[in-house]
Amino acid sequence: MILLKSIGALLLTFHLYLAGSVHNNETIPWSDARKLTWEDFKAKPDNNSGNAALTSSGIEFKYGYNDNKFTYTINCMFEKNKSWGKVKTDYILAHEQGHFDISEIHARKLNRALKNYSFNISMAAKDIATKYDRLMKEQTEMQNQYDDESNYSRNKEKQAAWLEKIKQELNNLKDFANYNQNKP
Repeated sequence: MILLKSIGALLLTFHLYLAGSVHNNETIPWSDARKLTWEDFKAKPDNNSGNAALTSSGIEFKYGYNDNKFTYTINCMFEKNKSWGKVKTDYILAHEQGHFDISEIHARKLNRALKNYSFNISMAAKDIATKYDRLMKEQTEMQNQYDDESNYSRNKEKQAAWLEKIKQELNNLKDFANYNQNKP
């Protein structure tokens, strides 16, 4: 969903959200110091699902610009009321944390793409939406690949390899972790 709002004379602000993104005690911002716990998973489990758990996480992105200035904020959020667990073990929780971490990887990639963006006011809306859409598609593909290759964590060897891959990718993108330094 894209919301367009005019603020002041020439400043335009755009909001791009994953569906249902909310800032309140229903969400948890990603933090290296704060890992998920089973108490964070507030939704009622889907008993028709073969999944042991489900993590709902995403990236909230807002940006604005005028003739010579471009600003943005990015937030990677875990949605408590859309996430659930039926099999609540540390092993399954680590798999679910992996999903949240994949969202953080893509928040950092978005920050990197925007830091490297050569601002052009006539193309900004299209350029930024294209970058965002590409990274959200990449995030979805990585989330699916994570589940497919680890067989939803059932393949312990692949699961361990994926958690290491995620950790390495977060480390490789550590220079882009402070994405909220660009607040409008």
